[in-house]
Amino acid sequence: MPLLLIPLALLALALLWALLIPVGLIQRYRYGKARRRALGWAVSLGAGFSLLSLLLFFAGAWVSGHWVADAPLFAAGGLAAGLLLGALGLALTRFEDEPRGLYYTPSRWIALGLTLLIAARLGYGLWQGLHAWSADAAHAWLPRQGGLFAIGGLLLGYYLVYTLGLRRRLRRHRLAGAPSP
Repeated sequence: MPLLLIPLALLALALLWALLIPVGLIQRYRYGKARRRALGWAVSLGAGFSLLSLLLFFAGAWVSGHWVADAPLFAAGGLAAGLLLGALGLALTRFEDEPRGLYYTPSRWIALGLTLLIAARLGYGLWQGLHAWSADAAHAWLPRQGGLFAIGGLLLGYYLVYTLGLRRRLRRHRLAGAPSP
């Protein structure tokens, strides 16, 4: 009898996952456009982890290149687009120098675009997964997953440039004589 509950539990987990993805995407957008305070330690930690993530990402793309066609090339293209988008994001960010610290509000349009990009890639991946059940498509599915690396490179490039630019702006804020906590 308990063995019959395992498929039901797996189905319940899959349904819960499907219901929580839209909630997670909405929360991602809400946080992505929210005004927040730039804390030096958090910005430096984010920049360091972004660099580490980028190294691990390219190592993974290189290893995956044996199975996924042109994975490092897709990753590099996504990274280049992400670096440009990060610079645009910094230019569109509204900074507020206050005595209590540096506050910033990211562009709502870039936050919406990145959220929609993630949602579209999730939807496309689910669509591909449904069509990969046939015997012919199962073997051809993996080599065409370079788009995953392009999206990953874009997101990592964006956040890397954004955190490094935010770190630079925070240093200028501190040098301008504003008291820091």
